Amino acid sequence: MTEQKIKRHFIQRIIDEDNLTGKFDNKVLTRFPPEPNGYLHIGHAKAICVDFGIAEEYGGQCNLRFDDTNPTAEEEEYVNAIKEDVKWLGYHWDNLCFASDYFQQMYDYAVQLIKQGDAYICDLTADEIRNTRGSLKEPGNESPYRNRSDDKNLDLFNRMAKGEFPDGSRTLRAKIDMTHPNLNMRDPVMYRIMHAVHHNTGNTWCIYPMYDWAHGLEDSIEGITHSLCSLEFEDHRPLYDWFLDRLDVFHPQQIEFARLNLSYTVLSKRKLKKLVDGDVVNGWDDPRMPTLSGMRRRGFTPESIRKFMDEVGVAKRDNVMEITKLESILRHDLNKRSQRRMAVLNPLKVIITNYPKGQIEELKAVNNPENDKAGTRQIPFSKEIYIEKDDFMEDPPKKFFRLAPGREVRLRYAYFIQCTKVIKDDDGNVVELHCTYDPETKGGSAPDGRKVKATLHWVSAEKAIHAEVRLYDRLFAKPKPDSEENFLDVLNPDSLKILENCKCEPSLQNVGIGEQIQFERLGYFCKDPDSSNDHLIFNRTVPLRDTWAKIEKQIN
Repeated sequence: MTEQKIKRHFIQRIIDEDNLTGKFDNKVLTRFPPEPNGYLHIGHAKAICVDFGIAEEYGGQCNLRFDDTNPTAEEEEYVNAIKEDVKWLGYHWDNLCFASDYFQQMYDYAVQLIKQGDAYICDLTADEIRNTRGSLKEPGNESPYRNRSDDKNLDLFNRMAKGEFPDGSRTLRAKIDMTHPNLNMRDPVMYRIMHAVHHNTGNTWCIYPMYDWAHGLEDSIEGITHSLCSLEFEDHRPLYDWFLDRLDVFHPQQIEFARLNLSYTVLSKRKLKKLVDGDVVNGWDDPRMPTLSGMRRRGFTPESIRKFMDEVGVAKRDNVMEITKLESILRHDLNKRSQRRMAVLNPLKVIITNYPKGQIEELKAVNNPENDKAGTRQIPFSKEIYIEKDDFMEDPPKKFFRLAPGREVRLRYAYFIQCTKVIKDDDGNVVELHCTYDPETKGGSAPDGRKVKATLHWVSAEKAIHAEVRLYDRLFAKPKPDSEENFLDVLNPDSLKILENCKCEPSLQNVGIGEQIQFERLGYFCKDPDSSNDHLIFNRTVPLRDTWAKIEKQIN
């Protein structure tokens, strides 16, 4: 029991205490409130896991709420993408909500504050408001419009809502304290004028609420008990509380936790949008992007992401998690679930001179040695095969154990072969190998007990199918791209390599879109949505081993 208490994170301890005291009648209702102005990324996945996970743990509910208070930045495309991402992660919302559903209630609450003398119409421009706000060391200056009468403020607010004034000409501000040590409390703007079409409400409104005004009201209207936010909203909590207290409405408890920061990654929507708009990547779902749609397309599993979030944990202090941890969890997950197949990315033809001409032999191959239920498959073997160019060296160094002139190696599931002849083109490049095979070594072992030091993957040249393989890697070459003066200066030039002449075993023709496969000895791959029957495309999800370990040592 003591050990269990120690392991519980601070949000769980707060809710445990609330349930003991009956603060919310032992109810737990949370919400995940994204703004539909872009695609969700791995940082949002942490918030999703926390919001939905807490509700699930306590037998409560979690709403999916779209904070759609900025019509110029939000689109239905993003709404649909967010829904898909939440479902893909394995979560299901209890109620689907939109901040825009509450616009009339928010307007009525604003009228209430004006009548109470707690809000006023201000004619200062955005720049003028910013310049009169003061600083952490200096108090702000009160607006010259701060002491308008309540009747005048009500009249102007009504006319703002009717569309009588141009964009940016007036705002509704809370009347709090321009000398408050928390800058968020210095008469914050509640509404601004925006003559823009909203994806949900159309042309009904031309004034739109600011986030700090809308946030608490949305939570209150929905009856949220625990409003779980990332740590940057901690300084906004006094304002959250002030609005709800002045309105005397249901008051949820806002709790802040550290958001996810990941090495070799940027998680700013603004920066991600810059990558998309600047054609640095091929859209929001580019497999190099940290968006959930990009990670899904690359071959990440929702289980690996949720496991990673469990490992990250919930804390009050920001820190940077190593992407190697995520990749390690992913490899462990894919190792258990992925079918094995053979593919040759940089093919070199091998002719087995003593193998019967025209013969096609079917060999048994294991689909997944980690899963007995995965079964076996048949793979074709023939006189001509392909191996990887990197698996042959004409003059090998001492520790190179793969194929070389006169050397014998094992072909996976097949036979021992020995290189007898090297064919080169006019430029001296190796273009073909001649080998002999030992028919007594079928299955990969020799009756006389002789050993070989290497096992190579291969595909039959006669039966191979062609594929394009996209080798994706980290988008940034340095672990903290956000710390650079210009994050675009540290892009990894090798984040994508496209190989167009890859050879694969025939069974890969029938792999489903997004299905994770281990190409033996090479890494984990999945079939890209751009694939067609005539043009197969596979994306590398992650190599079998961490290829960045040596690079990171050099950086450090």
